[in-house]
Amino acid sequence: MTSLLLREHPRGRPDTVAGVVEWFGAMQAQDMASGLWSLGVRLPGATVTDVQAALERREALRTWPMRGTVHLVPPRDARWMLAVTGVRALAGVQARRASLGLTEAEADRAADVLGAALAGGGRLTRAECLATLAAAGIETTGQRGYHLLWYASQRGVTCIAPHVGTEQTFALLDEWAPDPHRPDRDEALGILALRYFRSHGPCTRQDFAGWTGLTATDAKRAIAVAGDDLATVRVGETEAVLDAALLDAPRQPLDDVLALPGFDEYLLGYKDRALMLDPAHKQAVVPGGNGVFQSTVVRGGRVVGTWKRTLGKTRVSVTVRPLADVDRAPVEAALSGYARFVGLPPAVTWAD
Repeated sequence: MTSLLLREHPRGRPDTVAGVVEWFGAMQAQDMASGLWSLGVRLPGATVTDVQAALERREALRTWPMRGTVHLVPPRDARWMLAVTGVRALAGVQARRASLGLTEAEADRAADVLGAALAGGGRLTRAECLATLAAAGIETTGQRGYHLLWYASQRGVTCIAPHVGTEQTFALLDEWAPDPHRPDRDEALGILALRYFRSHGPCTRQDFAGWTGLTATDAKRAIAVAGDDLATVRVGETEAVLDAALLDAPRQPLDDVLALPGFDEYLLGYKDRALMLDPAHKQAVVPGGNGVFQSTVVRGGRVVGTWKRTLGKTRVSVTVRPLADVDRAPVEAALSGYARFVGLPPAVTWAD
């Protein structure tokens, strides 16, 4: 919880959107509402308007840097992350493209069409991007449109800009990140390892490889490059890696109660979630194993419930479903923090 910025860290605590995103290296953001609260819960006192304004200032941007999944990343790092981790997604795309009836030439042409349409500071909604492709004679029905938008960002032509209203928008990566960092491959691997283990540790090399999509060989090399900034410890019988600064950090009782979004690094950042989630509760948190994570109530580092919210005009209605015995008062206090974030009074109910 310290590494994940849900408690104070001995290296200090970033107090901006840019600082939090850089701390993690990348933050799961396939669901924008969850991504906003993942930032808000780590920036006490911030509101959703504050976080949205920071994204408009380009303190972070969204793209598909790894695992074919949308993340928030530091703008200067987007291009090298696509080159080091995103390239693996491109390598395995031929079968998917064939199933959609697309050729590589068509996908490249679609990326060029979008690049031309966005040049000069342009910004188009998802619907406008698809209309632009259709006007150029490129079919976007079914999953073809999504694939072409993904491919343009994966190639480093576009990135996902902040929403306009409820609509996702796209812009040119070169214009949103005009001064990219260009580390060599070894340096890039070291940065990935340092940021991942700093923001998730203690965790395993397998967790790191799963998070980044790197090969086992590259994951091992990355940890070696990070050097003395990382340390190896044992968690039970498992060898794990963490930020060396945590070795001498004071141990404090862990009884925090948190209301976390569903798509948060707290669970999604790991292959092995046994430290945080009782296997008996897995079905409640990821119903049907479909990859859609419910928002969680976390007490003392363990998931003890789920929650769902409905935003109304005058209040945010929240339903809590406990998975263990919990004291309601601290849970409702944690949910009040979310209500303050969205600027609406809470109305909390408890399910059986």
